[in-house]
Amino acid sequence: MTQATPAPPQVEHTSTEEYMLEPVPVHARRQRWSMFVIWVGFGYVPTGLIVGGQLAGQGDKPGMNFPSALFSIAVGEGLLLLLTVLLGVAAMRTGLNLSLISRISYGKKGMILPMLIMAMLTLGWFASIVGMVGSIFDVAVGDLTGITVFRGLSLEYVLLCLFWGAVFTWSAWRGIEIIERISGWAAPFVLVVAVVAAILMVSEYGGIGAVLAEASTRSGMSQGTGVTIMLGAWIAGVIMGVDIFRYAGNNKHVWVGAAACFVLTNPLLNIVGYLGAIATGDSNFITWMAVKGALLTVTGVILWVLALWTTNMSELYCNALYVGPAAESMGWRVRRGKIVIVVGTIGTIAGSLGFYSYFFADFITILGAAFVPLAGPILADYFFIRRKEYATANPNEMPPVRWPALISFVIGAVAGVIFQYWLPLPWNFPAGFAALILTFILHIVLSRVMQHRPEQQQVVSAHYDSPAALLR
Repeated sequence: MTQATPAPPQVEHTSTEEYMLEPVPVHARRQRWSMFVIWVGFGYVPTGLIVGGQLAGQGDKPGMNFPSALFSIAVGEGLLLLLTVLLGVAAMRTGLNLSLISRISYGKKGMILPMLIMAMLTLGWFASIVGMVGSIFDVAVGDLTGITVFRGLSLEYVLLCLFWGAVFTWSAWRGIEIIERISGWAAPFVLVVAVVAAILMVSEYGGIGAVLAEASTRSGMSQGTGVTIMLGAWIAGVIMGVDIFRYAGNNKHVWVGAAACFVLTNPLLNIVGYLGAIATGDSNFITWMAVKGALLTVTGVILWVLALWTTNMSELYCNALYVGPAAESMGWRVRRGKIVIVVGTIGTIAGSLGFYSYFFADFITILGAAFVPLAGPILADYFFIRRKEYATANPNEMPPVRWPALISFVIGAVAGVIFQYWLPLPWNFPAGFAALILTFILHIVLSRVMQHRPEQQQVVSAHYDSPAALLR
């Protein structure tokens, strides 16, 4: 189906819109250093430390020795790197954010369901990270006023959450440039402190020999389970990376950004978390720093805030890129800046009222199992079904629904929840990742079966200047 349509109206772009409803043009692409520092900051989250601690085994839970942990880290991070690069290349070539690239795969209205799930997920993460910042201040400062506001939450906790939530919201409102700037000067600091903290913890335990001797006694966790833990912890961030890599200038920039997270930052945090769990019983070295005197306490608090700042503004930044195009598909045009402010306010209030403490685990587990499959139709479409269309079609001129993508996503989302709660897979294989594989295969099969349906025909948009054509 070839559409010879008049030139579409120009989408107004302002400094705060961040190409929400149009591809990022070639002249707005960022440099290699930008991709590097943004992904270092994006990847520096407590999840990496927690995963390392899980590999070590804490309390009565099984773990694995250090060589086995290194193998699981290498395999898991390698798979995450590959998936990130595949999605990143599609984003870089088209210049499209996740919502717009989903319009080609799912249709202009078909993308609404997966994008609303993504919006809920990132809102939950934003609220939780606001709560994490409040928690570390609680550990460092304590309850100074003695005033309890809500369900055991101190006044200090609530006020600090409100303050930092406002800061994170302002940063996301400013857009990719401020994310790059903050990550640029924060990234070296957080990486250096992580290494120094690991050295101090190991030294306190008696040296690396003593730590490795204790690590050699850890057992009970299989390699398959170790790799599974690695994949499940970061598969969400892999898909969100589309919204960052649309600013990349070429394939090398995609590789540099992905490697910054999955070769440098995340493996480093995994190893530090592993060593910390062996040496101190706690994978989060910042908690250890907070009780080791004023200097380490202040350093740990600064590090925690910077690390979570770089991550949380990316969560809110991406959220607006899901909500805005989804709303536009329903006929409502809302500016990105307004979305950031409204969602940031909701997330800040939720974070200050204890979302992290009371709801985070179940909320993230359910949505994490359900949303990951949305990448399956994008990958299958771009690399196997209709790659040419991604370079020639205006995402605003797509058919309402492309059924292979929507059907395969719904089946994959349901399967992800079933795998998570009722039908666990062998070796604890991550439910979301298994559902992604299922959706990928199912989309290819359904696309072949339905290839003669009208909405499945290729769309070629007149007067559409695709970044892919200029990047060839």
